[in-house]
Amino acid sequence: MNIAIIPARGGSKRIPRKNIKAFCGKPMLAWAIDIAKASGIFEHIVVTTDDAEISDLAIRLGAEVPFVRPAELADDYTPTVPVIAHAITACHALGWQFEHVCCIYPAVPFMQSTDLVAALQRLESGSADYVFPVAAFPSAIQRALRQLPDGLMQPFNDQYAATRTQDLEPAFYDAGQFYWGRKQAWLSEKNIHRHGAGLVIPSWRVVDIDNAEDWQRAELMHAVFNHASVLA
Repeated sequence: MNIAIIPARGGSKRIPRKNIKAFCGKPMLAWAIDIAKASGIFEHIVVTTDDAEISDLAIRLGAEVPFVRPAELADDYTPTVPVIAHAITACHALGWQFEHVCCIYPAVPFMQSTDLVAALQRLESGSADYVFPVAAFPSAIQRALRQLPDGLMQPFNDQYAATRTQDLEPAFYDAGQFYWGRKQAWLSEKNIHRHGAGLVIPSWRVVDIDNAEDWQRAELMHAVFNHASVLA
């Protein structure tokens, strides 16, 4: 059995009430729940939250909220892994039996159900403890520059200053959408990036939404990709 766990706390600072704010016509949290449903691979879709309004919304959207996330796991500094480990323990207490758990972040309107399926297949067929989506950096990180106080630029690494970008090793970044993991890896709180395999996805489907400007740009992009109008 597979379960999805969506961590959606109520105390977002940069975008207040981010997880329930309307995005392209429906609450942001609805996108994560609906995409998880569309994948057809989850017996349970659980939202772990400390917020009553988010809890009520999640249930209306068809997710389950069988427990309340404790306050000590709902502040600005709590990492993802312990939150998921707590949720797994709480679900086990309900008598649920499962081996694979997918943490899905709540603000992922560009996530695709086919990626969830592909990542699960890779987890099941491989030896990694986790599988998560990654995208290629748009430029060679080996040729990154720093700006000095006087405005002049300086290579971080002089070794690659004259190397052609096509001759450098590609680098990738975490798409920040979801993490498939083996139950025991979550419970052992293994580091995701050190024990995970990457599923490469197109960079245009990776969008961080951290402030009002990000939100507006993401809505415009989503509307274009889905041939809709945010102004309708």
